[in-house]
Order: sequence, then structure tokens, then C-alpha cells
Amino acid sequence: MSTGPENGPRIGRRALLTGAVRTAGAAGLAGMAGSLGMAALSPAAAQAVPAQAAPGGRRYPANWPDPEPYGLADTREDLWPRADNSFLLDLELRPRDEQLGRVWMRDTYVNCFVVKGRPMYVATGTSRVPGLTTATPWNDGVFVWTAPSLHGPWRLADTTGIRPDAEKGKVWSPEFVGENRPGRTVVAPWQEHWYDDESGKRGNVWAPELHYFRGTWYLMACMGDNALKTGSFMLASEGGVEGPYRLVRGNLAKPFGDLNPGRPERYHIDGSLYAEGGDAWLVLHNNLYAKFRDDMEDIVPTTNLPSFQQVAYDPEPYLEGAYVFKHGGKYYLLHAAWDRTSTNSDGSTRYAYDPPRAGRTQYQYDAVVAVADRFEGPYSKRWTAGVGAGHNNFFRDHNGRLWATFFRNPAFGYWADPARIDDAAVAGVVRLEWTGPEGNRLYVRRQSRGPAS
Repeated sequence: MSTGPENGPRIGRRALLTGAVRTAGAAGLAGMAGSLGMAALSPAAAQAVPAQAAPGGRRYPANWPDPEPYGLADTREDLWPRADNSFLLDLELRPRDEQLGRVWMRDTYVNCFVVKGRPMYVATGTSRVPGLTTATPWNDGVFVWTAPSLHGPWRLADTTGIRPDAEKGKVWSPEFVGENRPGRTVVAPWQEHWYDDESGKRGNVWAPELHYFRGTWYLMACMGDNALKTGSFMLASEGGVEGPYRLVRGNLAKPFGDLNPGRPERYHIDGSLYAEGGDAWLVLHNNLYAKFRDDMEDIVPTTNLPSFQQVAYDPEPYLEGAYVFKHGGKYYLLHAAWDRTSTNSDGSTRYAYDPPRAGRTQYQYDAVVAVADRFEGPYSKRWTAGVGAGHNNFFRDHNGRLWATFFRNPAFGYWADPARIDDAAVAGVVRLEWTGPEGNRLYVRRQSRGPAS
């Protein structure tokens, strides 16, 4: 099965298990989020919009009017992951997680694939090592969890048969450089840990994603800013989801793509994989894509990678976490964007996807989305699909229901507040709703729709 447009066929109609771990403190967001959100909207946008009628009597939720001008953020409570539309994954703990009592995770990724006729759910994300409060200046690789249902039980991938003495669930790490053999590279020289007098040990891996394409597991990830080279790479499994994984040939010397201008050894980050039919594409930060070769060992050579046709903000801020998802025959291009607050001339608060500047404060790390008829675009104007749900992915469960991930960014803004930081960096999922073939939008499931299940 591919990771493509519909994430495979639906199998079975069993209800998902109940009793999931609910989002800690989410109910307490309501009053604050509601009062803050209205400041960014016109009076018309703040009013309820009736649902659209659909053929056969089905009714779809309606698109919301967008804040004007283009680039303002929609911060309404309805677009937050809340207790009624989201929950946290109860991931099996590693020894490093026991003190916190849960898994610390950034850039949460979850997906569902059909493997040997059964649904397999996978989860991964950016990890940190014991003794550090962040995933920098170094971390020790990529961990994977699997489950038969979105509600679990979530177990670490069983890597004990590959590395009996290593920490269970760790499928790749710069530490595995000793596994390199002639003709088989696990860790390239540019991915190895290194040392300097200022920071000591350095080298970290970010934003991993797992994809199951043409019967093979592929792991996309990015070496971070403290690595010898920053950029996206891909691993191919020679076994199951647990590995063993090796580096594809196109990444032996460098990450995918070209150098970012003016940034030595910095390539395009946050690589993702989009598959449709028998073809696959690399999606790169924040506007680039490339087709993979048929053997999946590298991208098709090109002088300059093509760009998605999309409607940029003016000015365009720094965006991260590009991801493509297909639903209802349409392509959805996701980005993560910081909603920054500032003060309008009348004293009210402005919420917008602005570049950084004096007087602007990072507030929420949002998911912004645009839609198109074709993979490459042209894409529509973007809208706020989820408040605080940036650097995520959309996916379809085995019953056909739509979900997004979130992690509550602990670096800046709302979730970095000392009163909330203990509830940040989580593995969360939130239900999505589609506004139908006329509206063609995906939003975090808005209120009055009942609890997530």
C-alpha cells in the first residue's frame, strides 16, 4: 500500500476503542482562546455560518469567512485541539520517559497503513536525550511506535532482534555508524555525531516520518542545525517497520536538494514523501518538490527543484513542515507558521503570520493549509486549519476518518509559558472535518460536533 492520496482502502467498520488519554488541560483553553480569537476577525467572520446542503440530504460544515487582510490568523477556540476533539497517544514509555511519565515529542507524526491485510498505525517524532531539556545540540536518533488501533495499545517497535543490547524502538541513530559495510551505508559521514569546544557533543535528527510504499518502509528525516550538514534524507528498510534501515544512495554525500543560499552546509529541511499510484515525490521546506526515481534511491536529477505554485503572504514569513495530503480529489499543502501578536493602531491585538520584528511576539505555532486541483498547484490562499497544531501531518484512519497530529511547541509562545510547559511536547491527534466538495477545506473539528472517537 502507498502513502498516497487516500492512505489505502478502508478495512472493517469496528469502532475504535474508548478510554483514551485526553488532552491535559484542554478544557481550560476555552475562555482565553475565545476572547483572543475574536480580535483577529471581522464582525461577519465571528458569526455562525450555516452548513451546506449536499446531494442525498447530507450536510457539510461550511467554510468560515477568512480574516482580512490575507495573512491574519484565525485564533478562535473552535480551531484549537480541545478535550472534545483530540487526545494524546498513550505511547509505551522508554527508560528515559519514566521521570516525566510520558513521551516528550516534537514534530509528532502518525499514520495508518494496511500491511498484510490489517491496519498498522505508526508514530514517531523528534526526541531528546536524558539530561537535556530540548532536542539540541544533539540527540540520539529516531524511535518508532506501532499499534493496531489509533487508541493503541502503542508499543515500541521490536528492534531487539536487530540490536539486542540497544534501547528498544530506536530504528536509526548517528550512533549506528559502526554498522556501515562496503556497499551498505547506515550513517553517512555528514550525519555522524561530532564535537566542539563550545557545545561538546553535537548532531541531531528532526521531524521523522514513516511511509509504506510498494511494500517497503521508508523513513524520511532531517539532520538538524547542529549537524555537520543540515538537510533531509531517506532511509529504506531491509525488513519490517523495525528495520534494519540503510541510507539511500542519493544521500551518501549530502542531503536532498541544493544548498540554501548564504548558509554553508545548510540544505532544505523537513523532507516529506508523497505517493500516488506507483509514483512518489519528495516534498521539501518550504516550497519545493521533486520526483523520486523508480528505484527510490534518489530524486530525479534537475538543475533546480520545481516550486509549488501557491499564494504567498506579503511579506512571506519563514514556514516549516511542508506536507501534501489528498482528499476528495483535491491536494492539500500544509505548512507550519508562527502566529505573532502585535498591537494595532487602535490598541487592539493583531494576530498574523508576520515575519519577526520588534514589537511582535510568537504566540502559537499554527497549521496553515491551501488546496489545489493538482499536486504542483496552483494552490488557493491559505487558511488556519488548526491553532497550535503546526508541523503536523494529516492522515486517514482505517475507518476513513480524518485526523491531524499536534505537539504543542515548547520553544516559544503559548506552550512555552512556565504554567503550561509541562503539557508541551506531546504526541497528540485531533479530528478533522471536511467542508465538502464545494467548500473543499479541512479544519480541526469545530465545536458542537460531539467528542472525538
